Amino acid sequence: MAMSKPFPALARIAAVCMAAAFIQGCASQPESQASLIPTFKSDRVWNGVTTTPEGRVFVSYTQAEGPGIQVAELDPQGRPTPFPDATWNGAQQSVAGVIGTGYVRVNALRIGPDGNLWIVDAGAPGLGKPAVQGGARLFRFDPQSRRLLQTYDLAAAVSPYSYIDDVRFNGQYAYITDAGAPGVIVLDLQTGVARRVLDDTRASEATRPLRADGRAVLGVNGQPLRIHSDQLEVSPDGQWLYFQPASGPLARIATRYLNDPTLDKNDVEAKVQVAWADTPSTGGTAIDANGNIYVTDVEKRRILRVSPEGKVTTVIEDERLVWADALWLDREGYLWIPASQQNLTPEFNDGRMAVNYPVWLYRLPIGAQPSPRDHS
Repeated sequence: MAMSKPFPALARIAAVCMAAAFIQGCASQPESQASLIPTFKSDRVWNGVTTTPEGRVFVSYTQAEGPGIQVAELDPQGRPTPFPDATWNGAQQSVAGVIGTGYVRVNALRIGPDGNLWIVDAGAPGLGKPAVQGGARLFRFDPQSRRLLQTYDLAAAVSPYSYIDDVRFNGQYAYITDAGAPGVIVLDLQTGVARRVLDDTRASEATRPLRADGRAVLGVNGQPLRIHSDQLEVSPDGQWLYFQPASGPLARIATRYLNDPTLDKNDVEAKVQVAWADTPSTGGTAIDANGNIYVTDVEKRRILRVSPEGKVTTVIEDERLVWADALWLDREGYLWIPASQQNLTPEFNDGRMAVNYPVWLYRLPIGAQPSPRDHS
């Protein structure tokens, strides 16, 4: 399904998209009259989306239905083509260092400030499962040629139960969250050296219950699911890293303390502002050029805005936002929202599959620009 005129690659199917938005009903708009625009639908659960300035769309899938396509480019009709090819998307049980051409478990993707497509391999088949040796990697692809440009091996910075979650950029450095073994990885993009900080701290460890749609989120074993360091954003000036477990709250730390490898770990931990903003159970975030952070509230099906001063307001509340996941803000001022229904998949729903297909990807006009430090 298509989009409206501001997104050039898909403009020709805008009328269909707007009609769908009308048919499915209007959202509550605490801040504006904008409503969700149904853009694409899928018969597999997706949890991430990213776009190029030219209008190409890439998505990642959770594997909730079982092994299958993990990363795809969508054409204007929403048909997926495996990226970079079908071979890479085959299930990988083991990876020999950084030599293997395949994903273990993709958990995030984004166009970086360099215009390339960066893909995060969690390096484990799921949360709470043993990490695959050599599987935790960060890939950099040329989206035009589909050629792999670089692989960053994160083996030196992972634990036996690490689950590499997401990445954000800050010049020479990339910050990467570990949702399995609570902590943050600082990766020097020039040298390839990766090191851990903030291990098992109050800011990185999930201590609150994770909730969605009025219920506790339970893993396949029936126990409360704990997703440690998950969402993260870098301020437009590069001075702050914001990060949190999936159950909140949002913490922040000045990036100069993360970038200095000579600092003692206790000194670094002392610089964290824990519970800087009281965020709810969250699926994903994005940041704009003014430093506002957009946060999905999976408990109340909302998108929140956290100002640079830490004030929290509601952007939109809509029943269709079932576990809104990793957000993306494009140059046209649209916030892309994959309504992933993660809380209805076996890993988040006591082993039961209850997804109501199709799974939708929405856009919301918010009149904001992305941070150039975040992506091109």
